Amino acid sequence: MQTTPQTTKDISFEEFQDEILQDYKTAVTSRECSLLGRREVLTGKAKFGIFGDGKEVPQLAWAKVFQNGDFRSGYYRDQTFMMAIGALSIQQFFAGLYGNLNIEHDPMSAGRQMGGHFGTHSLDEKGDWKNLLEQKNSSADISPTAGQMPRLLGLAQASKIYRKVKGIHSPKFSKNGNEVAWGTIGNASTSEGLFFETINAAGVLQVPMVISIWDDEYGISVHAKHQTTKENISEILKGFQRDNAHKGYEILRVKGWDYVALVETYQRASKIAREEHVPVMIHVVELTQPQGHSTSGSHERYKTKERLDWEMENDCIRKMRDWIISSNISTELELDTIDKNIKKQVREGKKLAWEAYQNPIKEEQQEALKLITNLANSSVNKVFIDRVITELANVSDPIRKDIASAVRKSLRYVISETSTEKQMLHDWIDAYMKRIQPHYSSHLYSHSKKSAQYIKEVLPTYDSEAEVVDGRLVLRDNFDFLFNKYPQALIFGEDAGKIGDVNQGLEGLQEKYGELRVADVGIREATILGQGIGMAMRGLRPIAEIQYLDYILYALQIMSDDLATLHYRTKGKQKAPVIVRTRGHRLEGIWHSGSQLGGVLNLIRGMHVLVPRNMTKAAGFYNTLLECDEPALVVECLNGYRLKEKLPTNLGEFKTPVGVVETLKNGTDITLVSYGSTLRLVQQAAKELLEVGIDAEVIDVQSLLPLDLNHDIVKSVAKTNRLMVIDEDVPGGASAYLLNAILDEQNAYQYLDSQPKTLTARPHRPAYGTDGDYFSKPSAEDIFESVYAVMHEVNPNKYPKLR
Repeated sequence: MQTTPQTTKDISFEEFQDEILQDYKTAVTSRECSLLGRREVLTGKAKFGIFGDGKEVPQLAWAKVFQNGDFRSGYYRDQTFMMAIGALSIQQFFAGLYGNLNIEHDPMSAGRQMGGHFGTHSLDEKGDWKNLLEQKNSSADISPTAGQMPRLLGLAQASKIYRKVKGIHSPKFSKNGNEVAWGTIGNASTSEGLFFETINAAGVLQVPMVISIWDDEYGISVHAKHQTTKENISEILKGFQRDNAHKGYEILRVKGWDYVALVETYQRASKIAREEHVPVMIHVVELTQPQGHSTSGSHERYKTKERLDWEMENDCIRKMRDWIISSNISTELELDTIDKNIKKQVREGKKLAWEAYQNPIKEEQQEALKLITNLANSSVNKVFIDRVITELANVSDPIRKDIASAVRKSLRYVISETSTEKQMLHDWIDAYMKRIQPHYSSHLYSHSKKSAQYIKEVLPTYDSEAEVVDGRLVLRDNFDFLFNKYPQALIFGEDAGKIGDVNQGLEGLQEKYGELRVADVGIREATILGQGIGMAMRGLRPIAEIQYLDYILYALQIMSDDLATLHYRTKGKQKAPVIVRTRGHRLEGIWHSGSQLGGVLNLIRGMHVLVPRNMTKAAGFYNTLLECDEPALVVECLNGYRLKEKLPTNLGEFKTPVGVVETLKNGTDITLVSYGSTLRLVQQAAKELLEVGIDAEVIDVQSLLPLDLNHDIVKSVAKTNRLMVIDEDVPGGASAYLLNAILDEQNAYQYLDSQPKTLTARPHRPAYGTDGDYFSKPSAEDIFESVYAVMHEVNPNKYPKLR
């Protein structure tokens, strides 16, 4: 180890000494938080703990080169870094461990994520962007291993866009693309496909990304020999090293306990990424994990005595301490004093965090006890209610479940009684649930004035002799207007660039707007989505194109775990208004005609799911989405690009509303509800049903998430008294979702005179042959016969059996 690290500026010995000792204090503070945090879990005050012990010193070196405007995309070991950049205090650390619902106490997630998951605030109280260049930024962590990697790619790519694309006004987001995206991952998690996909994509794109791999030789309890070829991730990835002939990575390797070498390594990495826009990989080896993977188990169960002895000898803080003493920066006595003071500070911070967490709950406990006691004293069932009082009073460290449960149980004993005390308790629990529930449920979608719900419909307008064109041309010309109107908008996907997408909806736009704004990418759906997430988090308006709905499954985990939860898990402090464009529904073959919407609807709450029936409706959705600040999935009809539509005169301006249905045909006998490509068959069947005297009302839901905010479907059912949902998803898929919403949320059951029906696809995907679609998904004949069967049951004389 060298005696002094190279610094970026000349400083006095006293300044150098202060900097080193401050780093040491931060490392020891973080370690003490980890140690005490584990004890808090084992005593039951916290539910689970996963800590950054053993990774402290490399994170100090990283923090030195992390600048305002930079972004972190990491995992749950980075607490020392967050402390070093001033984004995490002792009290906040413990508030996160306890799950404090107050975002002032737990700014990372307001109790929505377990401790160890970090993020900063990109949005102000109104949901508007803060100036991200005036702060050090961390995207909000997720638990799934390697799940942070796709987003990291997009965070880095944003700098390239800001540097290379002219005309983007970005005073809050970038200064000439000088910002670096910093990622962290454990060595074992590099086995995940998302890691390899991201590493490859970043090497191709050449973006300012630095990925630190914390290597302590284990993944949970499993040794590296079971995780990585050659037990060495940088060794097997050295083919990515750039050279004179090829672009690639700068790959660096450094020992995690060597403070001086770490500082120099991170300074070098920062300079390369920031100035050259070259990705850098730092393999930080010989790290330890003093408390094992998490509080779920002990590492003594799977590590040998020799390994445990080695970890104790090579602990990074111990090594740093030895270096400080040997370099005459401080003495052992002075460091002992620092250690002692820090232990006291951490204990005090923990105490304050616990009191801040418990005191409001204890006040609520006393309020509830007083009201329940009053109820008991006025009730003939006092003896039973007294048991509830005793149970609640004996809870020394209450949680809100204890309080709510006790109140609700108490009210059961006075169901048949009438008293002022009963009414007061009723009112209290109603107000309590109304006040507390949002702390657990709010901000799934935007609360800002840019929410899609505030963007009203603007109808397309047409000339008297409007040109009738292929639907794809409506899309293409509308995208042209959007890219001209929004310099920060860009689109990318497989075949999206040079050929203008597989269905020519972007024809000629790359030539007009350049290869960075209309871009081809590799076959890698998860990181296509990740590009969108990261760039959207930095103020750009990306449209991430997944070629077919069937291929969305490759990106679904990231869409579900990261994008859909982002606004919720930060309680409205971060957003990523990505538009995910795809095409699907009916075509040929198992993997080009799927309709996985039942699964999608269940997995991506927090995003809008939009299913336009034609390209004009799709274009209207894109116009709406670029004015709002929420992420969405738009599924275009795969068999609609060559169908003829009139070309609107107000391209880029007309808007399809989100969450609003459209009645395409009025009727009196039955309400038919559908969407997307199947809707055309419903309309055809409705015309044919008129020939036998059945007048069906046809409704296009247009938007699955959200669904029918105005409850127009139930108004139709109130008129027709019958309902059928037609859907090309498998049985129990999107049709079940629609039926549940109509019957349970809109209470349409009260108007029904016949059993509500669903007509779905078969429980398999269509075979390749031309007839595969007909025999796998609802046909016009299926729809006709199903509706006729309902009406036959109503009036068999008027509608005799078909066959």
